[in-house]
Amino acid sequence: MRMTRIGGPSIFVELDGWRILIDPTFDPPGRRYPFALGTSSVKTRGPAVTASSLGRIDLILVSHDHHADNLDTAGRAVLPSATHVITTSSGAKRLAMPHAHGLTAGESIRIETDGKAPLEVTATPCRHGPVFSHPIVGDVIGFAIRRPGQARVALWITGDSVLYPALRRTAVELDVDVAIVNAGGVGFPATGPLKYTMTGADAVRLIAEIDPRVAIPAHYDGWSHFRDGEKGMCSAVATAPPDIRSRIRWLPDGQPVDV
Repeated sequence: MRMTRIGGPSIFVELDGWRILIDPTFDPPGRRYPFALGTSSVKTRGPAVTASSLGRIDLILVSHDHHADNLDTAGRAVLPSATHVITTSSGAKRLAMPHAHGLTAGESIRIETDGKAPLEVTATPCRHGPVFSHPIVGDVIGFAIRRPGQARVALWITGDSVLYPALRRTAVELDVDVAIVNAGGVGFPATGPLKYTMTGADAVRLIAEIDPRVAIPAHYDGWSHFRDGEKGMCSAVATAPPDIRSRIRWLPDGQPVDV
């Protein structure tokens, strides 16, 4: 498996010949994007690679389509070029593309394309904020990718979520080879101390419960709404138990890395 960090949640994955793009964000930095309840965030870092440099894209995974830090304007422009797009059920309706497949947590889809073994993609649960926040923050999912006939998950992308029971149960239930764990500790002045994604400490705790071969921190920098951010992620990794710390792999910007 090979990964290239683009920035934020956006990672390009090459798996068994499949070319997979996670949460495409390719807008330049500097723009402020609105979110719910009058909140907003400024993109502070641009993508490490351009969308055009990626070449063919077989599959795009969109954890949620309604937040610009997971799907921005330039990212949307890439969607029509992919063979398959998988997102939330509500997101697929909004995207209204014939090749966009919608899933809710627990649902799976088998996808195929010429010359490659099929993949099974299962939507996993996320809660993108405090209890009862779903009507405001909307639907969000993670993705567990399996090779055909295998119970082991080749790749799990947690999606944007706080650390909560359903996510922790998923971490224990799945047999994961490589995990991409989104963190950053999102928060907004307008909503006080409320937290909308895991902090670095939360992410390390979840990694211990996943027990993967490799864990990749993601979505912890590049936006103004990260309260915990890169500093919090680095601090949590530095103080993690050695057996956990040894599994955590930092992806360099824009450079393909075998994991």
